Amino acid sequence: MTFDASRPYNELPALPPAVELESRAVLKACIAARAAIAELKAAGRLIPNQAVLINTIPLLEAQASSEIENIVTTTDQMFLFAGANEGDADPATKEALRYRTALWEGYQALRARPLSTNTAIQICRAIKGVDMGIRRTPGTTLSNDRTREVIYTPAEGEALLREKLANWEQWMHGTIAGADEIDPLVRMAVGHYQFEAIHPFTDGNGRTGRVINLLYLVEQQLLDIPVLYLSRHILRSRTEYYRGLQAVTEAGAWEPWLLYMLEGVTATARWTMNKIDGVQQLLQETAERIRRDAEAIYSRELAELIFVRPYCRISHVVDAGLAKRQTASTYLKELAAIGVLQEHKIGREKLFLNPGFIDLLKRD
Repeated sequence: MTFDASRPYNELPALPPAVELESRAVLKACIAARAAIAELKAAGRLIPNQAVLINTIPLLEAQASSEIENIVTTTDQMFLFAGANEGDADPATKEALRYRTALWEGYQALRARPLSTNTAIQICRAIKGVDMGIRRTPGTTLSNDRTREVIYTPAEGEALLREKLANWEQWMHGTIAGADEIDPLVRMAVGHYQFEAIHPFTDGNGRTGRVINLLYLVEQQLLDIPVLYLSRHILRSRTEYYRGLQAVTEAGAWEPWLLYMLEGVTATARWTMNKIDGVQQLLQETAERIRRDAEAIYSRELAELIFVRPYCRISHVVDAGLAKRQTASTYLKELAAIGVLQEHKIGREKLFLNPGFIDLLKRD
């Protein structure tokens, strides 16, 4: 049957695809991606305080993944409102911060249950901030932003969508015959296409699918924590990303799609690893500087805190149990005096920025 973009794609084929997925080119790309992911996992373990990574890299991922959907904010806004006064942020920043929250909630949920349709629902609800469920009503279409031409109409009917999601779950967990022999990175790429093609929600499908990518890498023990900045690759090649998805739908072009995703994993794993190496070096240099220039207040925990909280508030020092409020204020002012932090006043609140770290995170 010829694909018709204007008609609900109820005939979306079940997984596994009826083609050879692990071609010579795909296997070669997979080897490179696995090596890069392994190096990233090892680099992450070298940071003693994992909160330094958990509180930063996912914010970059959240910003980029949101921008793919034309929800645009800045790194500064993300860090300014992360974990404090989020209600004062502009709408785009609030929505991007909800992506970070969804990623964290999904990561925590992995301890209780494997990835599933219910996980996807939980993630989408967190991203959108409303009670989302599997689509029940018809009328959802995907259109070209410029021409408004309909380019895809996903399947309709809650029962059918849940049937396709059940098949997607089996594929991701390797319980379909032959799926367990496919490399997890290839399964992730195939599963990402299938989830986006099912399009189970009225909104938030792209971001939900990208969160699931990261959680799947953790579930498969390829990463310890979800710190792969994969949306950076997709944002920088957004046209190719959407073209690849469409080519699988219209022509069964699996190999180019798999190569695109695997190359993205390789590139962003290396980029993220280099970023982590830079963080580790800067943290060590900062700790040594505090010990040299402000020995009276030095502690490793204080040095790490201003990386966990690059927009540091007095309350952050208090909540970390490092000092009472007055002493905490003294600590931060002393760090500003020696040039480690910069003091800013926003409204009635004092913020202490870690400019070196923020610049490192923003630098490409």
